[in-house]
Amino acid sequence: MSCWETIADYGLRSIGIGERLLPRNDFTLCQQFTLIGSGMIWNIYFGVLALCSGFFLATAVAMGKAARHPLIRKPSEWFIFIFRGSPLFIQFFFAYFLFLNLKSIYPVFSPLTSAVAGALVVLFLNTAAYSGEIFYGALKSIPKGDIEAADAYGLSGWARFRRVIWPTMLRLAWPAYTNEAIFLFHATTLVFFAGFPITRQSGDALYYANYFADKTFNPFVPYPILAGYFILLTLVVIGLFGLINTRLNRHLPQEKRKRLRVRPQIIR
Repeated sequence: MSCWETIADYGLRSIGIGERLLPRNDFTLCQQFTLIGSGMIWNIYFGVLALCSGFFLATAVAMGKAARHPLIRKPSEWFIFIFRGSPLFIQFFFAYFLFLNLKSIYPVFSPLTSAVAGALVVLFLNTAAYSGEIFYGALKSIPKGDIEAADAYGLSGWARFRRVIWPTMLRLAWPAYTNEAIFLFHATTLVFFAGFPITRQSGDALYYANYFADKTFNPFVPYPILAGYFILLTLVVIGLFGLINTRLNRHLPQEKRKRLRVRPQIIR
């Protein structure tokens, strides 16, 4: 079987398209690159959707934590504390069994027992908590002069938030938020490893890398391939977020524009 035939058979296998059976012996580098790359589709799916949806909840949580009224502030504080204070691995584990119990009582929760929806909910809440704390710190760092200038121009309420507070908050938070986005994509490798089941051997990149490592008893080929894919994904994230960072700081003089400094998080 040529490498092109391998790509045609296994390139989309992780989403149920192509060859049903995994190779069992005589593994080639092309097979490992193709299947692990196929699994990256799930990692990108989880990361992109959780990041996009969690961004808006994070903004709401940051505003809630900054609110003066305790009925608004306390739920936001506890939300951030719970999801930042517990390991993501445990969150996946408990969420899966919670969804199983809810499914037995209310069948409407049945879709949440699959990784497609259930794991996405966990990642969405987790990144919203971390991003909410980042946005809250940026919110408290907004110069008072900016707010006073908005008041002087007669801006108040939603207009002041949309034109002054929110853009300034994003500009200050964006470097740290970029690191959160990178970590989120890396954290997607825990989805199938933590508790959500794999059906028809259709898992993420880590699942296929682990499959080859178990079959060949040689982890020094599939795991470096997996790392290489995530390094490429990280470079893409840095590039896209760098463009957004440039856009957010376009009004500043060149010497005052902050460059992104990526500091990978080893431990949360």
